[in-house]
Amino acid sequence: MAGSSYGMEGKKALVTGGGRGLGKAICRALAEEGVDIAVADLSDADQTAREIEALGRQAAAFSANVTKEDEVKTMVARIVADWGGIDILVNNVGGDHAILLEDLPAAEWDWAMEINLKGLFNCTKAVAEVMKKRGGGKIVNMASIAGLRMTMYGGIAYSAAKAAVLGFTRHAAFELGPYKINVNAVCPGATLTQVVESRMTPEVKEKMRQATALQDFLLPEDQADAVVFLASDRARMITGTSLTVDGGMTLPVGSVEWEDFYASRKQWLKEKRWEGKSTSL
Repeated sequence: MAGSSYGMEGKKALVTGGGRGLGKAICRALAEEGVDIAVADLSDADQTAREIEALGRQAAAFSANVTKEDEVKTMVARIVADWGGIDILVNNVGGDHAILLEDLPAAEWDWAMEINLKGLFNCTKAVAEVMKKRGGGKIVNMASIAGLRMTMYGGIAYSAAKAAVLGFTRHAAFELGPYKINVNAVCPGATLTQVVESRMTPEVKEKMRQATALQDFLLPEDQADAVVFLASDRARMITGTSLTVDGGMTLPVGSVEWEDFYASRKQWLKEKRWEGKSTSL
């Protein structure tokens, strides 16, 4: 985004899962366009807020659990009281434990639905009411290419949840359109966040690079650029759709053998490599 301007100076944004990874990159990219940022994350929100302030913008940190409706309502009310409203909402909280169907406990399925969908619902419902009074706004939901087809890097619950995010996006765009609220989604391919990279062996990481048509790694900043566009007035007449940012990963190039996929899931489950790690991708 260096050298460009999207005319977003003074806008107010709420970014969930903004403490690290994609969320932090989104917060920084919006701040660089002149947006003040409310960062919601159960960890590292304060650090991201300090970085936003260092860029010369206002920032606020919230440790709200967005799967809890009362915590979301309290957070949104505080932002409105302090800043007057919310112009942009980025629903970024999500996660996955990459477990095969045959090994997937019901509790893990429920967790995936909760972390990927409940916060999206709570925040959209609360913020949409604020945006209606403000005369409009932009909502960007972080989905995944898993929601478009499936993913070699995640589990079946994640693919199901992200497909639901896209359905939610379309329907919310229809309901909120008359209020001049745009609702869109970004579908990242496998992106080198700290969480994703921590799960990968060098061999799997290289296969990820080779699986893109552009033969390069997707970075958090690539996804942030897409969010900034959809949150700007340059996307004035774009709503109810998704923007895929995957370096060509969903094109028919590159492959991961089924045996490799199966073996990697079994190994992750054996090591429980997801335990104790952040679930905000």
